[in-house]
Parts: sequence; C-alpha cells; structure tokens
Amino acid sequence: MELDDIDKFIVDKLIENSRVSLRSIARELRLSPATVHERIQKLLARGIIKGFTVIVDYKKLGYDVTALIMISVEGKYITEIETWLAQQPEIVAVYDITGEFDVAVIAKTRNMSELNKLVKRILKHPHVKRTVTSIAFNVVKEDFRLPVLQTSERTTSSSALHRSRRV
Repeated sequence: MELDDIDKFIVDKLIENSRVSLRSIARELRLSPATVHERIQKLLARGIIKGFTVIVDYKKLGYDVTALIMISVEGKYITEIETWLAQQPEIVAVYDITGEFDVAVIAKTRNMSELNKLVKRILKHPHVKRTVTSIAFNVVKEDFRLPVLQTSERTTSSSALHRSRRV
C-alpha cells in the first residue's frame, strides 16, 4: 500500500512515540493539527495503523523466560493451529514459516514451569506433531518498530516534506 512522505513521516512519529501530540507533528510538517488528525484517521481506516500502544520491559514485570517454539503441524490444520496459538496469552508472536517446521512462536513466561505447561498444552493439540523449543539466554534486541521512511528519506527535513506537499 503506497503512502506519501507526509503519511510516512506521521507513521514514523507515532511509532517513535504513540503519545506524541497532533500539534507537535503538525508543527514539524507545517500543517494544521486538523489535517494531521484527518490523515491519521485515514491511516486507521485503511488498516495501516492498527492501534496505539506502549513498549513494555517484560523482564521488569517478572517475565523472565523468552522462548522460540518451532511447531510441526498436520498440513491442512496449519491455519487452525495458528489461530489457536494466537489466542494463548503467553504467546506474543505467531509466524507461518517455511522449512522443517510450519509455525514459529515467541512466548514469554514468568518461569520454566509456566513454559513447560505452555509447551505441553501445545503438544496436547491433536494436530500438532512435534515442537522444538529454544530459550533465549539474553534478549539483545526486541523492537518491532520498523521505520516507514527509508534511511535516505529520513534525512529529508520536515520542511522539504512541507515543500513537496505543494507540488
């Protein structure tokens, strides 16, 4: 889905800080807050922005275990299993993958006992053939905020974005 540079700039600002004010974004773009609000509403309506959230340090909340669970599923049940996995509260990401396994999930639990219960719950599902679990010793980076403007585009000043709007 194609976005102009102004929409990309707005999305990047919201990715950086979902609490940023419309006035602040508008000021940088030299647009009215009403125009920025309208663009955000259109981005929401198009499903480009799915919601606004916070970034949590799960370790500080007691979630000491991060695990990658690779799952092999009976072929025709992959979508059903993925939907079920996405509903499990400990699972923070579900990926439909290629290769030896069909599904990869990232799970966060408070301890090994909770992870053990989750893996056993997954294995009890009748269409799950097997799992392989890897535990992260250390989470080096965990940030799903990907900038929308490319690096070269980000060097463009907001005033250049403003000028391009008039063309």
